[in-house]
This record gives sequence, C-alpha cells and structure tokens, in this order.
Amino acid sequence: EGDCPICCLPLPLEKSTFMACCSKTICKGCSFASAIREIEESLERICPFCRHPAGVESDKIKLKRVKANDPIAICAFGMRRYNEGDYKSAIVYWEKSAKLGDAEAHYLLSNIYWEGKGVATDMVKVYNHLEEAAIAGHPIARH
Repeated sequence: EGDCPICCLPLPLEKSTFMACCSKTICKGCSFASAIREIEESLERICPFCRHPAGVESDKIKLKRVKANDPIAICAFGMRRYNEGDYKSAIVYWEKSAKLGDAEAHYLLSNIYWEGKGVATDMVKVYNHLEEAAIAGHPIARH
C-alpha cells in the first residue's frame, strides 16, 4: 500500500481509509484526527487529503474519476457493487481495473473466482489473477 500521504507513516494493511474523491489511502490516525477537528470546530466533513466536501458532491467526483479510467476508483466502485450483492457488476468493474494494472483488482478477482460468486469457480483464473496481483506487489497475494 505504501505510506500515508498526510503523515508519511507506513500504511497498515487493514487500518487505512480509502478516499474515493482523490483515490488516496490514508491511515486511520489521520482520518480520526480530521474527524475530531471537524467535530470540535463544527466544520463540514471534508476529505483530509484533497479537502473536497463529502456527500452528494463526493459521488459526482467519484463518477468523474471512474469515467477518467482511474483504476483505484474503478476498483472501489466494484467493491461497492460486491457489498450490495451485485457480483456480476463487481466483476465487470474489477476486470476493467485489473486491465489498467490495479493489483487489488487482480486479488479481488482471484477471490471471487475462488468463491464462485456470480461466476463459475475457475481455478485457472484464480491462479492467473493471484499471480498478477503478486507480481504487481499486492502484499497478501505475495504470501
């Protein structure tokens, strides 16, 4: 994942927040500090990195990033579809993101082909996507 773009500390695998407006992943500490500041000073919720306001405008920004072929934003839209139970749409988004070189999308595709959600279980695709994710540096896929 790399480092938090705000505090420059290494990002832990599971304790980080993805900001779809700017496609940055920030640590929970920076996210928490920003939320505390907003509460204490009665400020509007904004992205701690790019300062775009959250809410309806945030969705417009996310769609703009998807239309611009931002692989991280496309992968995030796939995750949203997956969480809604729309596995086929999730696969479409993740395949597009994977073609653009996103390691996370390759890893998620390997999982969905393993689980067989929305598609038939396909071990060849599982290993191909897992290998692509590992080559691209995905930390879990490398193990």
